[in-house]
Amino acid sequence: MNKLKVVQIGLGGRGYSLYEECLKYRKDTDFVGFCDVEQSRAEQAAETAVAMGYAKPAVYVDYKKCLDECKPDVALVTTSWLAHVEICMYAMEKGIAVGSEVGGSYTIQQLWEMIRCYERTKTPIMFLENCCYGRIELLALNMKRLGLLGEIVHCEGGYRHDLRAEVAKGVTGEHYRFQEYLHRNGDNYPTHDIGPIAMLLDINRGNCFTHLYSMSSKAVGMAAYAEKTGNEQLRGVKFNQGDVVTTLIKCQNGETVTLTLDTTLPRYYSRGFLVQGTNGILSEDCDGALIEDVVGCHQRKKCLGNVEELYKKYEHPLWQKEYERVNGHGGIDERVLDEFFSAVKEGREMPIDVYDMATWMCITTLSEQSIATGQSVPFPDFTNGAWVRRKNNFAK
Repeated sequence: MNKLKVVQIGLGGRGYSLYEECLKYRKDTDFVGFCDVEQSRAEQAAETAVAMGYAKPAVYVDYKKCLDECKPDVALVTTSWLAHVEICMYAMEKGIAVGSEVGGSYTIQQLWEMIRCYERTKTPIMFLENCCYGRIELLALNMKRLGLLGEIVHCEGGYRHDLRAEVAKGVTGEHYRFQEYLHRNGDNYPTHDIGPIAMLLDINRGNCFTHLYSMSSKAVGMAAYAEKTGNEQLRGVKFNQGDVVTTLIKCQNGETVTLTLDTTLPRYYSRGFLVQGTNGILSEDCDGALIEDVVGCHQRKKCLGNVEELYKKYEHPLWQKEYERVNGHGGIDERVLDEFFSAVKEGREMPIDVYDMATWMCITTLSEQSIATGQSVPFPDFTNGAWVRRKNNFAK
């Protein structure tokens, strides 16, 4: 296969950054069309291509017309969360390989429709969860496979990111998160944290999630932010989304997982990635790991700041590979795009497939149900039992 003909649907902040990543560094892609509900954003992307010496891609506001007329090999879906599944299914029906940006689900039924669409069409689709390619996350995966952490017992992760200014933009329609925070209450962005953990725990590949329980704090962070910043448009707006949502997940093989959404209070950024096994613990927030060599030698200082030493010894091969650049969220964007486009060109299975996509996305809907009822909620098995025989070949 020569250059892949690509269309991109959704040219907001995240979509545009991925497009620039491809335009500057991927010589195996040819963007033939752009689509956005705001035509000016699609036009801007097209003009950027022209300024860099490429032919001007076609511009659309209707994604169906874009896919029908451009007839691409690949569609990158980088819209707001609500449109992801709908657009992915349309592309799959057309036989167009899909790379989908991340987000949470709205209904379990829609996820099942996506699964059935894939199983009927067999069109490749990859969930572009870049955090699965994070350096410390892949370090943990490599250390687990080397047996250094022993048997994994518990994992933690989170989306801990002060998004108050971003959410506030939505009061004038500048960001779609506003409506999500206004009307919903759950873990609305679970995949950055659950993705790497799921790969570590062999979820959908010899293991599965069985049920979850979620709790939400009160929702006062955005009101306090409005007072502090003097944002008159936000005064009196009542948000439904709790400031901190905590989710507990149980696995078929006995492991437990804790997820935390924390985006409307003052805080530093952290995914709170932590893996605990019978031989040791690795923690993002401690920037290191403690591997037990002497029982009883468990001082916290031994786990602080030794991550560079661990990288020298146990760096995952995908981080030993050198790239021309280190941008795009510190290098994870180019890695996820590289894995996606390579899989398309080579005709191999997607590293993060449709079953992963549905399983991780559904946490949003399940957490909403659990918070609303105060009860534990069972996980759907989107593999229909195939998890017992599927193998974990992620990042091997």
